[in-house]
Amino acid sequence: MMRLSRAAGVGLICVAGSAIAQEPVTFAKHVAPIIQQKCQVCHSPGSIAPMPLITYKDVKDYADEIRDYVGKRVMPPWHLDKTVGVHDFKNDRSLSDGQIATIMKWLDTGMQPGKPEDMPPEVKVAAADPSGWEVAGQLGQQPDLVLKSPPLTIAAQTQDKWFRPTTETGLTEARWVRAIEIRPSTAESRRVVHHVLTLLEQREEGGLTNLAAAAHDHQTSAGLFMEWSIGKAGELFPTDAGKLMLPGSRIRWEVHMFAIGKEMKDQQVELAIWFYPKGVVPPHRTVLRMFDVSRGSELDIPPNQTAMTQNFYVMQSPARIENFQPHMHMRGKAMSMEAVYPDGKREMLSSVNNFQWKWHVNYVYADDAAPLLPKGTMLVFTAWHDNTASNPNNPDPKQWVGWGDRTVDEMAHAWVDVTYLDQPEFDKLVAERKAKKKPVP
Repeated sequence: MMRLSRAAGVGLICVAGSAIAQEPVTFAKHVAPIIQQKCQVCHSPGSIAPMPLITYKDVKDYADEIRDYVGKRVMPPWHLDKTVGVHDFKNDRSLSDGQIATIMKWLDTGMQPGKPEDMPPEVKVAAADPSGWEVAGQLGQQPDLVLKSPPLTIAAQTQDKWFRPTTETGLTEARWVRAIEIRPSTAESRRVVHHVLTLLEQREEGGLTNLAAAAHDHQTSAGLFMEWSIGKAGELFPTDAGKLMLPGSRIRWEVHMFAIGKEMKDQQVELAIWFYPKGVVPPHRTVLRMFDVSRGSELDIPPNQTAMTQNFYVMQSPARIENFQPHMHMRGKAMSMEAVYPDGKREMLSSVNNFQWKWHVNYVYADDAAPLLPKGTMLVFTAWHDNTASNPNNPDPKQWVGWGDRTVDEMAHAWVDVTYLDQPEFDKLVAERKAKKKPVP
């Protein structure tokens, strides 16, 4: 998908070095197609963005904000370093370098509207509806099961709350999960919910069903069911993998809420689940793992300084890595995930070099690009925090900051879906990928 998006971007700017250099950049001919393709899904009436970007006037009125956020690569929210690592993702929403250059040139040259006949046809935008499910749009169906956390009232002035109730799933038969999505229940709830963790509580006799045999000795739990943070959408698993829910299972929630200066009554979050059809059993079990980078008490950030921490994990069985999602707080600056293979080769898999704590983007690898790691591969996670005044998100650079649950404290970990593989299937997938990369005669 990334290649398609980038190719489309090049077409929009029509070879930036020639066509645009020889004619004025106008909204109608050059900028409007980019806004349609990359911005309007959120910046439409009734969608999740605070203002629409539909007309020439809309875009011109917010020119200063667009210059700031697009120039700093904060919007659209895709904060990955494109010069390293994997380049193909299922959910790439970024602007290409050429698209950014086109927008900036338009802003710098008088924001000309252009000719009406150059305007692209209006598009029917499948807006990101705050009251709808994003995965429903991808799968073309509403969720099979929706669970709500018990309500919690947040006082106008209070410390952050971590609410940990349980909810019965009500399942009477085993079902395999194809996709999961979490959201605050209302627009008001979005104002007070920082993150949500969901843990599936159930007993599986004899180990995890459909977990690769090579992983049973070291992967004894099903991992987290799903994590949600501000800016994250749902999780749609590869067609050969999923998660298992059993009869009598329960969801244990951890909902982090904070005060906003007014009482917020009966706030809830919702968990939506899409199942595979009855009788369909995916061959693989996906496990959501938290790879800790902070090392707990070793996360120690002095005032007015930057800090770096690292942690290392050796894969005890072959695996496919499905995504990369860094998690830090307001001082978070960057995080990378690197593989050191058993033969000594090092490869950067992904690096977020412009972390934004209000947008916890989950970078989901394309099927043919998801890293395949042989047994014995060491994953190296590196995190950087910026506790200086140059960090615009820093609430107080004079404070000494350590690990903690509060937003004003810090964290450093990555949420990664791992699909373990037995050696024969791993070898098969590697061979298939190599065959696809061979040049066509």
